[in-house]
Amino acid sequence: MVKIMVSAGEVSGDMHAAAVLKKVKQKNDSVQIFGMGSTALKEMGAEILIDPTEISTIGYIEALKNIRQHFKHLKQMKKILRQRQPDLVFLVDYSAFNMKMAEACSQEGIKAVNYFPPSAWVYNKRRASKMAAYGTHIAAVFPMERDVYQAAGAEVTFVGHPLVDLVEVEKSEAEIKRELNLKPEQLVVSLFPGSRRGEIESLLPEMLQAAQKIKREKPELKFLLSAAEGIKVDYLKSFTEKFDFELKIIQKRNYQLMKISEFIISASGTTTLEASILNTPQIIAYQAALTTYLLAKYIFKVEFVGLPNIIVGQEVVPELLQNDFKAERIAELALNWLDHPEELNQIKEKLQTVRQKLGGGGAVEKTADLLLREGGLKNSG
Repeated sequence: MVKIMVSAGEVSGDMHAAAVLKKVKQKNDSVQIFGMGSTALKEMGAEILIDPTEISTIGYIEALKNIRQHFKHLKQMKKILRQRQPDLVFLVDYSAFNMKMAEACSQEGIKAVNYFPPSAWVYNKRRASKMAAYGTHIAAVFPMERDVYQAAGAEVTFVGHPLVDLVEVEKSEAEIKRELNLKPEQLVVSLFPGSRRGEIESLLPEMLQAAQKIKREKPELKFLLSAAEGIKVDYLKSFTEKFDFELKIIQKRNYQLMKISEFIISASGTTTLEASILNTPQIIAYQAALTTYLLAKYIFKVEFVGLPNIIVGQEVVPELLQNDFKAERIAELALNWLDHPEELNQIKEKLQTVRQKLGGGGAVEKTADLLLREGGLKNSG
C-alpha cells in the first residue's frame, strides 16, 4: 500500500490539505493517509495522530507561548516519519514547523511537497533557499511565490490558488437582498472582524465606532456584520449592543455579503483575498503584538500586509495598520468612497488583476496530480 504522510497545523491548512487528499483518493483509492491535522482531514479518511489546531497562533512572539508543545509535536512527527517511511510527505502551510519537517524528510531521503509554503516572497528569502536545499517540491499558489522559490533553485509547480474555484455566488444581488429583508436600492457595507477572538476584540470596537460615525452622515446606509465560523452571535452582540444603530449579524453568507456590499471593512487575511476574487473593494485592518509588527516592518521590511496589495505589488486597497486603525480614519475613507463612487470603480478595475494573477483555476486537482507524480503513485482516476 502506498503511503502519504500529511503535516497541517492550522484550521485553514487542514481544510486545504483535506481538499487535495480527497481528490488524491478519488484518483487512487489505494493511498493510505496519516499524520497531523484536524477535523477536515479526519472526515476525508486520514488517520490523525496529532491535532495541533488548538495551539495555532498568528505572529512570531505569539507562537512562543506554545513553543514546548510545538517541539513535542515535531519530535512525534519525526518519529512517525522514521517508523512508517511514507512514499511522500505533504506539507501544508504551518511554515516554521513544516520547514523542520522538510529538513527531516531530506535527511530520511523521503520526497516532500509543500503547498502554501513559507512566505519567503514577503520576508526572509533565505527560507526559500533552505527549502530548495532540502529538495522540497513547492506547489506555488501565488505568482510571486513561484518566482522567489524558482530563483532560489527549488523545483516549483505553479498550481494557482484554490479559492479561485471556491469563491462564487450564484444568486443575484436582488435575491440576496430580498432574503436579508433589504430594499433593492439600499446601499450596504459589511464588517468582517476576523475569525479569532483576539482579532475581534482588537478590531470590532473600532469598526463599530466607525460605522456609527458613517451612519450619522449616511443614515440610509445598511451595515451588516459577518459572524465567522465558530464565532457565536451572542458573543458579537456583546460588542454591538453598546452602539445605538441597527446592525444585522449574519452567519454563513460571507460571499453573499461581499457581493451586495459597496465595500467591506475587514481584518487582514484570507477574507481580503476572497473579496478581491469577487471584485469587492475593502479597507484592510491589521493589529498584531507590537513586537510582531516591528519585526515585520523594520527587520523584514514588509511593505504590505494585505494579500491583494502583496499580489499586485502596489496599494490597490487601503491598509490601516496598528495605531492607524482608528474609527475616524475608517469613516473618512468610507465617506469619501460613498461620495465618490468612481473611486470604488477604479479599485474594482485593479482588483481584476488580483484574480488574474491567482491562476486559471483547478488548483486542487493540479496539486493532487503533483502528489501522485511525486509519490510514484498511479492515477487510476
